[in-house]
Amino acid sequence: MRALDALELDSDANFGSVKAAYRRLAKENHPDLKPGDEQAAKRFQQVKAAYDVLRRSEERREAKPR
Repeated sequence: MRALDALELDSDANFGSVKAAYRRLAKENHPDLKPGDEQAAKRFQQVKAAYDVLRRSEERREAKPR
């Protein structure tokens, strides 16, 4: 749930929404676009970590035999 919160998404978001939110937030807060902005760098790291958690979860869900 916290990962979805970090990406500013609702609990019923699909993975396509996760990817879109990650791209948007990563672009807004990327350290290369905002050099010297510690808040943006910290937010970028939060967004990246949240996306990594959700991506791994999606990969496990897809790999699970049905």
